[in-house]
Order: sequence, then C-alpha cells, then structure tokens
Amino acid sequence: MRSSPSQDSLEMRPVLARSGGESFSSGQVKLLAAVLLLQLCYAGYNIAAKVALDKGIGQFVFPVYRNVIGFSLLAPFAYFLEKEDRPSLSLSLLFQFFLLASFGITINQVCFLIGLRYVPTTYAAAIQNLGPALTFAMAAALGLEQVHIAKRYGLAKVLGTVTSIGGATVITLYKGLPLLPHPLSTNVLATPLISNSILHWTVGCAYILGNCVTWSAWMVLQVPVVKKYPAKLSFSAFICFFGFLQCLVIACISETDSEKWKVHSVEQLCAILYSGLVVSGIAIALQIWCIDKGGPLFTAVFGPVQVVAVAIVSVLIFNDQLYLGGVVGSVLIVFGLYLVLWGKKEEKVSNQDMSQGLQMHALQIDPCE
Repeated sequence: MRSSPSQDSLEMRPVLARSGGESFSSGQVKLLAAVLLLQLCYAGYNIAAKVALDKGIGQFVFPVYRNVIGFSLLAPFAYFLEKEDRPSLSLSLLFQFFLLASFGITINQVCFLIGLRYVPTTYAAAIQNLGPALTFAMAAALGLEQVHIAKRYGLAKVLGTVTSIGGATVITLYKGLPLLPHPLSTNVLATPLISNSILHWTVGCAYILGNCVTWSAWMVLQVPVVKKYPAKLSFSAFICFFGFLQCLVIACISETDSEKWKVHSVEQLCAILYSGLVVSGIAIALQIWCIDKGGPLFTAVFGPVQVVAVAIVSVLIFNDQLYLGGVVGSVLIVFGLYLVLWGKKEEKVSNQDMSQGLQMHALQIDPCE
C-alpha cells in the first residue's frame, strides 16, 4: 500500500539510487526531472517579476494578475479530473485553505516583490536556499522532526541550520565590495531601482527572508491539510483563489494610481502570463506532487540550480553586480543546506538499520549465519 503524504513528507526518501550499480527507476527519473523543472520555473519567475516591476506595474497588482490566471488555469482541470475523488468541503477546510494561501501566496509573494526592488535577483534567489533549514527548524518546533543532537546526523542538521541562517545574516548585514569590474550589459531592462544604500539593501534582504519564512511555514503546514484533502489540483486551485482574493484587497488599498494596474508593454504581458500560467498554475501543483513523492527537503536540494540560472541571466541582462558579502553568504547557505540534507540521509539510513536489527532480533535470526 502506498504510504500517505504525512508519513514521508518530512523524511528524506531514498529517491536516488544508492551506489553499487543500482540504476534509476522510472519513478526516480520522473521525480528528478520534476524537481529540476520546478527550480527552472522558479528561476524564470525571478526574471519575470523583475521585468514586470521594471516596466512599471504595481508590486501589489502583479500578484493579483498572477493568481487569477493561475486559478483560471487550475480550476477547470481540478473540477473535471478530480470530480469523483474530491473530498467534501467543510468550513474548517476552507479556513485552512485561506490560512495556507496567506502564508504560501499573499505574504510570501508580497515580501518577495518588495524585496526585489532593493536586492538583485541573484541574491533574492540565493537567500531562498535558506528554505530547507527553516523548514527543518519549524518542523522540529512542531514535533514533526526529531532532533538527536548526540548523534552525528542530528548534529549535522542543527549545524546546517545555524550555518544557513548565518549565511543569510551575512548577505543581509554585509554587502561587501563589488566583484565585477564594470557592467556586462547595457540592456534597456537594467534598472536603477536597486539602491546603493546599505539600509535599502538590509530592508530588501529582510523582506526576502520574510518570503523564505512564510514559504517554509507553508510547506510544513500543508502536510496535515493534504492528508485530509488529497485532491492536489483542487487543493492548488483553492490556494490560488484565496491568494487572489487576499492580494486583490491589498492591491485595492495600496495601489490607488490607475497606471499601476495597466499593462503597458508586451514584456509586462509575457511576465504576467508566465507567472500566472507557469508558476501559479503549473509549478505550485508540481511542487505539491514533488513534496508528496520526495519530501520538502529533497524538493529543496536543487535550489542552487535556480541560483545559478538567475545569476547568469541577471548579470547578462539586468546588469546586476556581484558583491563579496553576497557570494560569501550564498556559499554558507548552500553548505548549510547540504549539511541538513546529509543529516537527513544519515538519519534515514540509521533508522532503516535499526528497523532491520529489530526485525532480525524478533525473528531470532543470527546475521552471521
């Protein structure tokens, strides 16, 4: 029988074949391809959001368009494909959907878009690698993760979390010297929105950290909800719908200039369509599937793919500068990420060995025979 999402969603599953000549199964290849595609989708969102903001769309209006498009895409598929399997709704479930939308869409997207006006896309993507460490910390606080500090895998997870948080702190508080001698591009998409002010840099990083915190909270809190409501397309559609309503209220209050609601260029339109169709429509559903199959930590292990893709495009197209503090902080975050993931893998192996030992003891089998 296939295990439920809640049993394995916070465990590093052995999705990759172990060494010793074992080949990848078709399921493992699909999961690997899915997480790589997911990271590239999110990398594209960093670029799309940057384009939309540079071209003048309101930072609170952009998520409204994004989520209404995402909902419009997901709703028909959810209705027809899950018509027979969709559980019945209750007020409690609707409230949980609303709460998840607040963390996973509204606060998350607003913090990211505000932060993106002060921090280059490269560093926004780098800070987002803090997600797995925050996910582990939140899961441990809620009792969903066991912390065995006396064991090496427990120590690795704690040290990885501290290292990642330290890296994010370095990026936030220490900008450092520029590493590129001169601009690599004079493309018209380059923007003066990124201020040289240390205060603006710190504020921007703080908003991106808020984006990471709410995203990690969304990943942890969705686990019991998905268990009660396993219709993933419908789940995603409800999240997008409530996120759209919340963002619409914020935008109506904050964006009083009608020009901020208008789509002025083809670049803006393409950015909005990409964010709505690909990110809110496809990537959210894809992430839920990846979390179900591989767990949130495995889903996050490929975060550096997003950073590399964003860095290349940002330097060549947006004329972003690389700074010493950002590079040092990014290295610390990635190192901490892999410490956490290594600890999860070792914990999984240790638990399997212990389980096998208990089974052999129960059957009174001598392993040396």
